[in-house]
Amino acid sequence: MAKVFTIPVAPQLGRRRRENNPDPRYVDGQRVLVEAIKYLAQADPVNNRDAVGLLSEHVRTRFRMTDSPLT
Repeated sequence: MAKVFTIPVAPQLGRRRRENNPDPRYVDGQRVLVEAIKYLAQADPVNNRDAVGLLSEHVRTRFRMTDSPLT
């Protein structure tokens, strides 16, 4: 049986957090995808179901809440 060793690290209380300045292209890309999904869903929801599914899957897998344009 393997043993797991943990090395505790004290937090650095005086350290400043990095500012989050998102890249405008990243945010605009998300906005464009959402607008495309809205347009396809309103124009013809039945015939555009596959396209909406494809874009929705892309948004769910590529842009998660943990994503950051800084990394």
